[in-house]
Amino acid sequence: MATAAEKAQAYARERGVSRRVYGLVRFLAAGVLRGWFRVRVSGAEHVPEQGAAIIVPNHKNFLDPFFVGLATHRHVRYMAKVELFKGPLAWLFSRLGAFPVRRGEADAEALATARSILADGGVVVVFPEGTRVEEPDALGSPHHGAGRLALDTGAPIVPAAITGTAHLWRGAIPRAKRVQLAFLPPVSPEATATRPDPAMELIDDRVWPAVRQEYGRLRATPGLIAAGLAALGVGGGLLAKRRLEARRNPRLLGKIEPRRLRRRDKRSELQRRLHARRSKSLIRRR
Repeated sequence: MATAAEKAQAYARERGVSRRVYGLVRFLAAGVLRGWFRVRVSGAEHVPEQGAAIIVPNHKNFLDPFFVGLATHRHVRYMAKVELFKGPLAWLFSRLGAFPVRRGEADAEALATARSILADGGVVVVFPEGTRVEEPDALGSPHHGAGRLALDTGAPIVPAAITGTAHLWRGAIPRAKRVQLAFLPPVSPEATATRPDPAMELIDDRVWPAVRQEYGRLRATPGLIAAGLAALGVGGGLLAKRRLEARRNPRLLGKIEPRRLRRRDKRSELQRRLHARRSKSLIRRR
């Protein structure tokens, strides 16, 4: 019997998106998300009107795919963690264009599904960080699966930066923050000889630096008034200037493990510390 993930992969390849469900969810989400988060989109013209394309954004929140989907009139397909296809919402995610990927490993099935979608002229969203990176002033180092997809299929990569979605929730209620999303000019998947791995060169040298720079620019935008005050020497200006510079230069972290692995490691570390404390306590008693 096929697993839930296998069924989702088959649906993604054979049927793809349910236009009715996609249209309804998009209509409802547009009113809620655009109104609450004051979404600002720029560079939408860089997403090709037709034909295959790979959109490559940074990732801060599980709502990021919805913001990307709202920003273009095309149906976007995206990789989602396989755990989402084991619950009651699996039916909905499949019909919205998502397909499962096993994070932290090379998932041949997910890549095959993505190639199939691109071969049919579709748009695939790939988050190279592989998981959400909560720090608002940093991005994770990218994996290179999007680069391999581009080289295998010839599809251009559209870098994208999204800000305002880090720490989006206050308990069960979303914060009223401004979300900004910018698409950048497409990067053609032309192999060069600067690195032995063309996919690495494509992502590390050409795509991700553009995402990182645009992310910093978007984060600095709300602070322009403070920067003007700093230039005039108005009180608090020096501090505002330093904060502005920090926003313009987001840190680049290493490869980030999926949250479930990070939680597992934290539990293991906590158990190790508790065991060490108990051992010390027993030794002292003796």
